[in-house]
Amino acid sequence: MSSHPTNPIQTPPDSAAPNSIFPGEVFAKTAEFDLYIRQLLPRYDEMLEAIARCIPSQAKRILDLGCGTGELSIKVLQRCPDVQVVGVDYSSRMIEFATTKLETAGYRQQWTGIEGDFGDWANHQLSVGQGFDACISSLAIHHLTDETKVKLFIQIWENLNPGGMFWNADPVVPESPILSEMYKRIREEWCVQQGTTLAEVRTKTGKSISYGYSQPDQLATLAAHLEMLKAAGFESVAVPWKYYGLAVFGGEKAKGRG
Repeated sequence: MSSHPTNPIQTPPDSAAPNSIFPGEVFAKTAEFDLYIRQLLPRYDEMLEAIARCIPSQAKRILDLGCGTGELSIKVLQRCPDVQVVGVDYSSRMIEFATTKLETAGYRQQWTGIEGDFGDWANHQLSVGQGFDACISSLAIHHLTDETKVKLFIQIWENLNPGGMFWNADPVVPESPILSEMYKRIREEWCVQQGTTLAEVRTKTGKSISYGYSQPDQLATLAAHLEMLKAAGFESVAVPWKYYGLAVFGGEKAKGRG
């Protein structure tokens, strides 16, 4: 990864304070991510399935930004048997974990992991390939500033094939204080249903530090995200799934656009 004069890379978590992690890694132990994220976020699997269902089964190349443990990649591969997926993540331990996980699931030949900051890609400082039928992401882009989000959406649009789609699953700013409080209660109730408490799950998280272009939560409203997508060139935007402060949103590149 390259450094940025206005956005310097911080000390990597592995050599920083105990339990310090990149934004997006969430939990101190990578092997615990898949378990605890399902306790922390209501309907996590349903959210990822919504993205997988929005990808045409005939898609051949997909880019997974902030691929993490590879869970979203697997859900897409289960629905698109002939697809090749390129996963990008700046966490070496996430890439290593995802690679092993995809291999165990039988998808190693269809999945390639790239260790890199997709903020670099947004600023034309990283190569991940081009000509994708779809771009997907989950729980990663909300760590970028709005300015970098727009740059990333433009880069995604430019690297999609005509008719290609982009779908992102992320937390968004609730539309009102009442909904904000309701979502907090929903999360607490969800944890209880999973046999734990929100406070207990949070003891498993690490201390998030800024790294590259990513910072701790930089949330925006759903409406703001849709406007960013339109500004980036997406003529058709949609929200196929939403549950209080979580949403799947994105858009389609017009078939006549190069």
